[in-house]
Amino acid sequence: MELKFEDYLISTDKTLLHHETIYQFLASSYWANKRSIEAINKSIETSLCFGVYHGNRQIGFARIVSDFATMYWLADVMIDEEYRGLGIGKKLIETILASEELKGLNGILGTLDAHRLYEQFGFVKNADRFMVRRPI
Repeated sequence: MELKFEDYLISTDKTLLHHETIYQFLASSYWANKRSIEAINKSIETSLCFGVYHGNRQIGFARIVSDFATMYWLADVMIDEEYRGLGIGKKLIETILASEELKGLNGILGTLDAHRLYEQFGFVKNADRFMVRRPI
């Protein structure tokens, strides 16, 4: 899948992904700053990944973990700080949620600070129903 808008490109072509940029994005996040390079590589390999590009520069990333039958998890959504506030993150989420692979599926995600962004796309808080198990 490729979508061109303004001077940007959103693509699911994994050959375009800049792994070093993704490592830097995730290392600066509150949720993945301790994730190993090996774990990041495996997560990219086994997920539906979306890259956002401005020319040859990767400026955004997100991935979908799914069985593609009943549900998906939207994860690791990042936009380069220099490009935040320009609507690129919204366009990325809009593009992901419009993808054929996710039509009719239930979606989940986790966030501490972007509730208002995701609420615009129909996500609602549901803390009473979800649990998490961390590795021991």
